[in-house]
Amino acid sequence: MEELRQAMRKWVTGVSIVTAEFDGRLHGMTVGSLVSLSVDPPRIAVTLANQTRTHYLVQSSKVFGVTVLASHQQEIADRFSGAIPEEEDRMAGVTVKRLVDHIPVIDGGLATLACRVVHEYSMPESTLFVAEVLEAVTADDNTPLVYGNRKYHRLEL
Repeated sequence: MEELRQAMRKWVTGVSIVTAEFDGRLHGMTVGSLVSLSVDPPRIAVTLANQTRTHYLVQSSKVFGVTVLASHQQEIADRFSGAIPEEEDRMAGVTVKRLVDHIPVIDGGLATLACRVVHEYSMPESTLFVAEVLEAVTADDNTPLVYGNRKYHRLEL
């Protein structure tokens, strides 16, 4: 599968953080697998590695938030992609706001989504979560953080 890894490095994606909370535990992780599936009904999908805390929290709570990052939020992307290990508190010092149903998202993103899981598709190493978008909020900033060929880039819209 090294060929697939090489091929996918050529694919440019937006950068987002999935956040979830269950039983008083709040955590999140950077994802490049966010995709819009449908506007009517409003559906998105994300893939989360099975061994992560975020996967456990989403699977347990059946809800999650998504924050689409702006170009100035590379430090947050790094924090949630492993600069702070999975077992530590990545949320320390991060401003969280709440959307509908008290779903957590990170403050300052280009867009935020509150989502409820409607389908789960298990794979050997990860799970694809299809979710209904309960609320979507956008900011005035139009400069997304994007990722391609193992580097962050700034995209002017």
